[in-house]
Amino acid sequence: MTTTPDPTPEPKPDTEEALAGGFSGPVVRVGETVRRPTGPWTPTVHALLDHLQATGFTRAPRPLGLDDHDREVLTYLPGEVPLYPLPDWCWDDDVLAQVGRALREVHDATTGLQLPEGTWKVATHQPAEVICHNDVGPYNTVFDDDHQLTGLIDWDFASPGPRAWDLAYAAYRFVPLVADTNPDTPAVPVAEQARRLALLCQAYGPDLLTPAEVLDRAQERLAEGISRIVALRRHDPAEQEPYRLGHHLIYAHDLEHIWDHRDALASAEP
Repeated sequence: MTTTPDPTPEPKPDTEEALAGGFSGPVVRVGETVRRPTGPWTPTVHALLDHLQATGFTRAPRPLGLDDHDREVLTYLPGEVPLYPLPDWCWDDDVLAQVGRALREVHDATTGLQLPEGTWKVATHQPAEVICHNDVGPYNTVFDDDHQLTGLIDWDFASPGPRAWDLAYAAYRFVPLVADTNPDTPAVPVAEQARRLALLCQAYGPDLLTPAEVLDRAQERLAEGISRIVALRRHDPAEQEPYRLGHHLIYAHDLEHIWDHRDALASAEP
């Protein structure tokens, strides 16, 4: 007599599954929700996410309040979140263009947005044209099986700023605007970086930003990132791991790369 093995039990709704990536504390999935640590900025970020939903931008998670452990509760966005080392498809031109178009949607939806008594985790940058995500990298994007961008996640670092400030960091991560010594990316010739930067700007909107403007902001963004990692490592446990991993040193090499090749990077056509 043979017996049929019992089917694998369905996970309980309250089962917590740790999610990989990030330095902002433990992040877990519970059913179709995500639970994350909170801070003084959380109500402002939730107001931003509610606003994006109201304007029709559905690629951001929806806030659902706090749980019994005072963690924020967000809707879970299904799909693949690319982590380093990135899969080859992440370097496709179409992926780069999708990122540019999605960021344009976010910025257009938040132009002139005022959130009363808003508290942000990071400083506002001038001119405060839009609300910037401030950390648009592969690790904060979600893609479906056809490599279509379906989500932008981890909005804790959002704050008001110029359009170019946000696009600059996306360019740094997705072009990528990096030196050959960067351990996270394949070596990309300067001419190819220039072509892809022009493509990103075109996808975002050639009437708004030029490669030169994005490069100027990228240099500012990396310099600020170096200062932030070094300064906050003594006060914010979330910053200790980036410092230990030498992210500030990687930023410094990439900043020098952009400085050395700025004219060439700014001159290409998509």
